[in-house]
Amino acid sequence: MHEENILFAGAGIKKNGKVLIMLHGRGSSAEDILSLATYLDVNEFALAAPQATGGSWYPRSFLAPPEQNEPALSDALTMLHALVADFETKGIRKQDMYFLGFSQGACLALEFITRNATRYGGVIAFTGGLIGDKIYRDHYKGDFAQTPVFIGTSDPDFHVPVERVYATANILNEMGAAVTEKVYANMGHTINQDEITMANTLILNAGQ
Repeated sequence: MHEENILFAGAGIKKNGKVLIMLHGRGSSAEDILSLATYLDVNEFALAAPQATGGSWYPRSFLAPPEQNEPALSDALTMLHALVADFETKGIRKQDMYFLGFSQGACLALEFITRNATRYGGVIAFTGGLIGDKIYRDHYKGDFAQTPVFIGTSDPDFHVPVERVYATANILNEMGAAVTEKVYANMGHTINQDEITMANTLILNAGQ
């Protein structure tokens, strides 16, 4: 079970405010993913970074059959459900909730929003894709209503095949998201400055 362990930073949580949920990668920490805020246009955002128990949201590759990542995967998704519900009780609308993740955290963010598609504020996935040995289309439902999504990745990437990124973008587009995908040749498993710029321009500053 993932214990409830969430670090908060940024602007305070307030009714009709904005919140950015930040999900760290495997072997990383909430503190690490929060450090990205230095480079992001999030002055008006409350920041929430959950910590995965044991430093991993699920034990195997995101390309493993889903049952091989249980019960950790379902626990992580349930944690996000609870976090979103808690923000709603505090007066934050889903259209003012944003998600950001890197690597395993990006996969988890994409899996959560696609299983629960609605109009979110925006989604930033630094190197990630939908979870499973294949795309399980029946797992996904809802309408993103033009939620802006940015997915950036390297080609090649040791952990995330670019083919899964393309397949993920296609599903999100089918479900009404406004997806921008960007593939960087030989970038490595990291985040580059252009991705930060895209995140700020396309997602965090969109509509302001």
